[in-house]
Amino acid sequence: MTKQVVCRYIKIGGGEPVSIQSMTNTDTRDTEASLAQIKRLEEAGCEIVRLAVPDREAAESFARIRKRTDLPLVCDIHFDHELAIAAIKAGADKVRINPGNIGDAERVRKVVTEAKAAGIPIRIGVNSGSLEKDLLASYGHVCAEALCESAMRNVRLVEDMGFDDIVISIKSSDVRMTVDSYRKLSEMTDHPLHIGVTEAGTPEAGKIKSAVGLGALLLDDIGDTLRVSLTADPVEEVFAAQKILAAAGKIVMPIEIVSCPTCGRTEVDLVSLAVEAERQLYAVGKKRLSEGKRNLKVAVMGCAVNGPGEAAEADFGVACGKGKGVLFRDGKPFMTVSEEEIVPSLVRMAEEI
Repeated sequence: MTKQVVCRYIKIGGGEPVSIQSMTNTDTRDTEASLAQIKRLEEAGCEIVRLAVPDREAAESFARIRKRTDLPLVCDIHFDHELAIAAIKAGADKVRINPGNIGDAERVRKVVTEAKAAGIPIRIGVNSGSLEKDLLASYGHVCAEALCESAMRNVRLVEDMGFDDIVISIKSSDVRMTVDSYRKLSEMTDHPLHIGVTEAGTPEAGKIKSAVGLGALLLDDIGDTLRVSLTADPVEEVFAAQKILAAAGKIVMPIEIVSCPTCGRTEVDLVSLAVEAERQLYAVGKKRLSEGKRNLKVAVMGCAVNGPGEAAEADFGVACGKGKGVLFRDGKPFMTVSEEEIVPSLVRMAEEI
């Protein structure tokens, strides 16, 4: 089990649930736009939000943002240690730095001193694009071993300054290298690990790469907090992270949809039905969980062949025919409705069950 640090009110490590992070893609200097996106991220289920702080104006805006949201905020700093100090004083709940590009040890020490005084953790981030030149020369190329050595070198630097509230991340866009790196790193340290496949790409490709990489680590019980990195609206990162965590058995989704892949027997627009059912049922499921009730498994099946029999484990569902659907509960059919009434009927069942 890893050590535990606290980011505002979110506990990271120490056996706590894996927390979901994302990063705003608004201009941090635009206070209102950043706050609007943070609100959307929070509503989607994001637990920690990171903001880039590239200059003094962004640091000043970070201070204004901090005062208007209670969500844990992380400042993302590169090159300028003074910006890290400014963001910490502005109320950052965690600071993300790469000591290798902050400058000499004395500059790192100044950031560590401020973080210690504020009682906040530091995330030490190393990625394949910023590997130290001596390590590149030693290993001949970027590899898991080199990334781990870089990470531990920077961790020891900060530890030697009397600071232990550390989260570590190693990022690569190469899935295999990412997984290998974190597996090795987990045997070298008990600091909490922030996992993710960096620069994973466009939504479709990025979700697949993240699911493979993060899924492998989560099934090995590696990772205390994570981000799915997509070239997309960051809210999509949150939804993808939730589904990856649920598939790995780390969280319970409000609603689990069981749906068939469709075939030539399908005589309704099952794709649209399944997507819309998931969207509308999600809100019902969240309300149920907030009331202490269990989540629901709902089946949306394309025909009688893939009907109650194959979806017997679902709480309820529908087996579709030509322009209609047979509703079933606990594997037993009980009502036929038109195609237009399928989703509203499933929502009513979820509310009543």
